[in-house]
Amino acid sequence: MTSGKPRVAFYWCASCGGCEVTVLDLEEKLLDVAAAVDIVFWPAVLDFKKADIEAMADRSLTAAFVNGSVRTSEQEEMALLMRRKAQLLFAFGSCAQLGGVHGLANLSGKEALFQTAYWDAVRPRTISRADGFLLDLPDFFDRVRAIGQVVEVDYYIPGCPPTSKIVGQALEALLAGKLPERGTVLAPDHALCDECPRKETKPEKLTIKQFRRPHQTPVDDKECLLAQGLLCLGAATRAGCEALCVRANMPCNGCFGPTSRVSDFGAKALSGIASLAAGENADEVDRVLADIADPTGLLYRYSLPASLLRG
Repeated sequence: MTSGKPRVAFYWCASCGGCEVTVLDLEEKLLDVAAAVDIVFWPAVLDFKKADIEAMADRSLTAAFVNGSVRTSEQEEMALLMRRKAQLLFAFGSCAQLGGVHGLANLSGKEALFQTAYWDAVRPRTISRADGFLLDLPDFFDRVRAIGQVVEVDYYIPGCPPTSKIVGQALEALLAGKLPERGTVLAPDHALCDECPRKETKPEKLTIKQFRRPHQTPVDDKECLLAQGLLCLGAATRAGCEALCVRANMPCNGCFGPTSRVSDFGAKALSGIASLAAGENADEVDRVLADIADPTGLLYRYSLPASLLRG
C-alpha cells in the first residue's frame, strides 16, 4: 500500500549536521511537511538502514535532499544510490553545493592530513582484523568533492546551514510543482548587499586603509561593516540568508556562495577586496592587504572544491 504522497529522503554525507537541524527548525511547519509527504529515509532522525533504500525501486523517490560533501567511498556510494533512487536530487547546504568548510582540506593531500591527525600512531586502514573480526572501513579519498562533482544535481539549496525560510520555500515549490529549471540555486540571484539593512550607509566611493577583524575594533551596529574596515563579503555573496550575520553585527563570510554570474566565488571576492585597498602604489596596497589573516580560508571558506582551483 502506498499513500500517494510524494516520497522524500534525506541523507547526511561529510558535514557537521547543521543542515539536519535546520529542517527541524521549520518547527510547526515540519508537521505540515510530514503530513504532505512520506519521509521514507532519514537515518539522522529515525532508524533507517542502507538496505531500506537499496530495496526501493529506482526513481521511486520524488526527491532526495543530500547534505554534506564527499570525503569517503561510503559517501560516494550513498550519493550514487540516492541519485539512482530519486527523480530529483537536491544538493542541500554549502557542503553539498560547494564543498564546504572542510573542503579547505584540499590544500593538503590525504597523507599530510593523516600525518597531522595521527603522527606516527597507527593510522586507520581500509581492511583490518581485530579480535578475530574483519573490519572494513570506507576508503578516505585524497580530495573533498561537492555532490555535483559526483552525481548530477537537479537543484541547490545554499547556506551553512540554509535558513528555515529557504528550506520551507524549496519544499513548498516541490509540493506545488513550481520548481524552476533544473540546475537552479533556490535563492535570490543577486548580491546580499542589495538587501542588507545597512546598505544606505555604504559610501558611494569606498576605500579602505586598514582591514580589521571584529575582535580588533569596536563595531558600529548601524554602519556598513565594509566601511568600518571589516571584511564583509556581502557584495560577492548570493542573497537569501536574511542577512542574519550582519544583523548580529558580524561580517558576511559568504556561506550562500556566488550568484549565477560568478564562476569562482573566491576570485570574485578577491577582486572586490583588492579594488577597495587604498594606496598610491603597489607597496602601499600590499601593506593594506597584508592585514588580511588567512586569505585562502576567508575567500574559499566554503567553496574551494567547487572553485576553479579545486585545491
